[in-house]
Amino acid sequence: MGKITGFMEYARVKPATEPPEARLHHWKEFIKPLTEEEARIQGARCMDCGVPYCTHGCPVNNIIPDFNDLVYKSDWKRALDVLLSTNNFPEFTGRICPAPCEAACTLNLNDTAVGIKSIEHTIIERGWSEGWVVPQPPARKTGKKVAVIGSGPSGLACAQQLTRVGHQVTVYEKSNRIGGLLRYGIPDFKLEKVNIDRRLAQLEAEGIEFLPSTYVGRAENAPEGLTVVDADDLLAQFDAVVLAGGCEHPRDLPIPGRDLRGVHFAMDFLRQQNKINHGDRIAKPINAKGKHVIVIGGGDTGSDCVGTSNRQGAASVTQFELMVRPPDQEDKLLTWPYWPIKLRTSTSHEEGCQRDWAVGTQAFEGKGGKVEKLVASRLQWTKDRATGQLKMKEMKDSRFEMQADLVLLAMGFVSPVRAVLDAFDVSVNPRGNVLANTDDYCSSREKVFSAGDMRRGQSLVVWAIREGRQCARSVDEYLMGSSLLPR
Repeated sequence: MGKITGFMEYARVKPATEPPEARLHHWKEFIKPLTEEEARIQGARCMDCGVPYCTHGCPVNNIIPDFNDLVYKSDWKRALDVLLSTNNFPEFTGRICPAPCEAACTLNLNDTAVGIKSIEHTIIERGWSEGWVVPQPPARKTGKKVAVIGSGPSGLACAQQLTRVGHQVTVYEKSNRIGGLLRYGIPDFKLEKVNIDRRLAQLEAEGIEFLPSTYVGRAENAPEGLTVVDADDLLAQFDAVVLAGGCEHPRDLPIPGRDLRGVHFAMDFLRQQNKINHGDRIAKPINAKGKHVIVIGGGDTGSDCVGTSNRQGAASVTQFELMVRPPDQEDKLLTWPYWPIKLRTSTSHEEGCQRDWAVGTQAFEGKGGKVEKLVASRLQWTKDRATGQLKMKEMKDSRFEMQADLVLLAMGFVSPVRAVLDAFDVSVNPRGNVLANTDDYCSSREKVFSAGDMRRGQSLVVWAIREGRQCARSVDEYLMGSSLLPR
């Protein structure tokens, strides 16, 4: 695919990025799509490798060699059609996906991978600018009604697929705006919300009904101020229900001083800032301005906290990770085509952050009920010979203290909110997720399905889109006996 000798002639090109000293003064995106010529050259690097491991590495199985070739030939409309055939929302994945496809790229074995993510970003933006992304309402209606609980990427993908085959879909969302964690969990500097709004306009034009500020479950569990829809009433009104909410129960750190003011869950911090950017008024916002911030957790959510803290004007930002520092470069012969463990430095880290690894937080201390410092220790990791599991222990005489005016817990999420699952009386697996397989996405209760983080646990946006699409096919088969929707 692409140019026969392109991978030998052209180097990988990164998209243009606004410098840190400039982008820290606003909340807008700062990574630009490739120019058309840059994208063509990147498409030319795609090899005729025979087995496209990139497609297998991509959770939605994007047909990557084909759209790379079409971009190289400047056939942008067909490239967009190929991209949209497997991915409902490439404007999201083209911005925030970590790109497992690039880790699996054959060229990545002994060179740098084809810039698949940047090509995807450029294709979809070209599609929007040309007016090629238009509503696709169904030619006929089936008369079947489906309720989708949750308006994140899984719920939206599922809703769009089901709507396009003629079902009437209603999406319920407890937040005041549609988008789930796309809107309130991802900072604007990574995903400006105009990208969600333009896609929602398309979905509404296709016939999807959105009901924000609506809690589905039992009235006694509903947050104040929301419209409540009883789970049993919903099941009586609809032919099928899809549970597609997020994995929202955060992992806590039950140590001395946890109840001090200034120690917060990361998502509370990120959600507030996104609401403020939307114009919402927050009574007592969590703000890092002038504070020494410590982020506990080395993943993407922790990185988002770093970028947000710096934009709020933090005096300093430090990020701790429990595990040891990963290698700067993976052993490609050992890991390819799988996702490798290696040191990853995000754009937020580039903006200013001290990072430390193999650190265990032991206590928070403060005065007057307010956190002032963090007590931590160095950890040693060893592998148990009998089980092969890694075990940690505190290193002798390794305790240290750090000033901490604001502590953000970004250690991942353990399960969906249980009250919603209990309201539908569905079985859960040992991790607290809805018990449903990837063959039919059916829960233990008749006509109740589940997809995305609520089923698989905390994961990526691209995995949520995949599950939403596959779940939609299963729902269509359940309602109609067969389905033309792709898996």
